[in-house]
Amino acid sequence: MEMAEFIEARRPHWEKLQKLLDQSEVQGLRGLSLDDARALGKLYRSVSSDLLWVRARSGSADVSAYLNDLVGRAYALTYPGRRPRMADVWSFVSRGFPALFRREWRMYVAALLLLLAGAGFGYLGMLVDPDAAPYLVPAEHLDLDPTRRAAEEAVDQDMTVSQQAQFSSFLFTHNIQVAFLAFALGATMGLGTAVMLFVNGLFLGALAQVYAAKGLAGWFWAWILPHGIPEITAICIAGAAGLVIARAMVAPKGLQRRQALRVEAVTAVRLLFGTLALFVLAGFIEGTVSQIHPPKLSVAFKVTFALVVGSGVYSYLLSDWLRGGAPEDSRPVA
Repeated sequence: MEMAEFIEARRPHWEKLQKLLDQSEVQGLRGLSLDDARALGKLYRSVSSDLLWVRARSGSADVSAYLNDLVGRAYALTYPGRRPRMADVWSFVSRGFPALFRREWRMYVAALLLLLAGAGFGYLGMLVDPDAAPYLVPAEHLDLDPTRRAAEEAVDQDMTVSQQAQFSSFLFTHNIQVAFLAFALGATMGLGTAVMLFVNGLFLGALAQVYAAKGLAGWFWAWILPHGIPEITAICIAGAAGLVIARAMVAPKGLQRRQALRVEAVTAVRLLFGTLALFVLAGFIEGTVSQIHPPKLSVAFKVTFALVVGSGVYSYLLSDWLRGGAPEDSRPVA
């Protein structure tokens, strides 16, 4: 049987299971009639077989993900009571998230390119027309002279441990808000996510040129890169999550848009959840190492530190490739 023929023949069963699951998740299994409860069990087993059939023939990833979602939801209703364990969280952090990153690397690259395009535009814009600073440079940096700031930072570096902790907490909270916004704007068919990534890159590029024009390019990157590598990576992954939502809206690939959104939302939320550790790391570094400037910490030391951190971050994200495993395919919880 051809894949298209199989999908057409089995779709009514899938839609019936989805309807029963929607009802059960609102009313509970007790809200089903005896016949519906029996039908749910039969359809659960039937759709599980369909999922295996599709995977065995390397069928559409979207159909496989949709069926996997149905099977996972049915399993959760049929075998309730198992609470999330730390082992499950660790399994996702250590293996599941890198595997998911591997599967969605194209969305990440798209998000990163949008941010880099904004950075390039901001840098060139300030290089060509320094008077454009009110439009390109972040408002809080407009009245700060880079040379004076670097001199002041060299003298006043006495942030207490308590102040560092408060600053790190503030940065973590702020960065999480940025990530959630990049994710949520995926509902605008990705336009809002794309604009946000471009604008964040634009501000970064414009500010880099302001410091470079004063001969402080090294000082600037020593300030930005230690926390910037994990932070920008996490923001781009959150942007990739937004683009995954947009993909469901723009290209549902044979599924109803509502079904595609349900499937892709699982992937997007897991991507967003996976950024938390990166934001914790970025917030800690930004509240400590990034705020210690020359002469206490040299430019060379801070840039080297940033490269070590970056190597660690990308070794982790690319670990599924390094292990040589199969791309993550949203395997069912059963």
